[in-house]
Amino acid sequence: MQASRAMFTAEEISDARAIIHEAMPPTPQYAWPLLKAELGVDTWVKHENHTPTGAFKVRGGLVHMRKRIQRGETNGVITATRGNHGQSIPYAASRNGVPATIVVPHGNSIEKNAAIKALGAKLVETGQDFDEARVTCMQMAKDLGLDMVPSFHLELVLGVSTYAHELFEAAGELDAVYVPIGMGSGCCGVISARNHLGLKTKVIAVVSENANCYKLSIEAGRPVETNSATTFADGMAVRVPHPDALAIISDGVDGIVEVSDDQIADAIRLYYRATHNVAEGAGAAPLAALMAQQEMMQGKRVGVILCGGNIDTGKMATVLEGKTPAA
Repeated sequence: MQASRAMFTAEEISDARAIIHEAMPPTPQYAWPLLKAELGVDTWVKHENHTPTGAFKVRGGLVHMRKRIQRGETNGVITATRGNHGQSIPYAASRNGVPATIVVPHGNSIEKNAAIKALGAKLVETGQDFDEARVTCMQMAKDLGLDMVPSFHLELVLGVSTYAHELFEAAGELDAVYVPIGMGSGCCGVISARNHLGLKTKVIAVVSENANCYKLSIEAGRPVETNSATTFADGMAVRVPHPDALAIISDGVDGIVEVSDDQIADAIRLYYRATHNVAEGAGAAPLAALMAQQEMMQGKRVGVILCGGNIDTGKMATVLEGKTPAA
């Protein structure tokens, strides 16, 4: 299903990279020998766990907030999140002198909540999951006169696409890249970079089997909501697909893989054993998918996006005990 359409111009990409590199250097990408030894696959890991907020989302936040300032949109912002988007926006907002309010569901990661508050944002807890928090957030934006920052926006995609450009520039034309889907900006960013560079790399999207609205939607050819999104990989815990993201992903991915929480926990352990990096659930999901498909990928050069390392200490301890954390 590979598409050839480029989403952004070379000038837009260059400008986005300049904005991001004011705040952070490019993140590394390494082909780890122990991963190759275990999987039989030349595996390039894109380390988005090495950003100032520990996740790839900061790239989109930096670009979006700078664009807002350039348009004269200097009002306070509000957004809904399970954590990484909610660190990205206040990090970027504070650099541009804009106050931020972050809305999270009850039961959200304690450590992600603490990070959000440490960045100077006002934290509001409401709803039982991300999608309920998002609905409340939209109403709060109207009631409080704040600018709603969506979880999916083309300026966010432009920002996060820069990590894929870095990966391809360093690793060359990979046979495939595995990338997780939450709301979809990361996956769309990889598709965008692949198309812009004219590569034949296959983009393999990864979802949780307990939060698979994008897979169901692609199969149905229309947006399909689910009744729940119960997974400890909170960055993937989405019930309602974004229609714009769905259109890009449906047109641009070459496959989509479901992984279980047990498979994700196995991948977190492999990351720690082979690279001594900490991965959160969504960050380990691409490696989990590669592990599930390692036979078909033997001898190939493959990228996996370690999109974040913000896993709560208790969950990481559970994983290292050989268990799977509760959702």
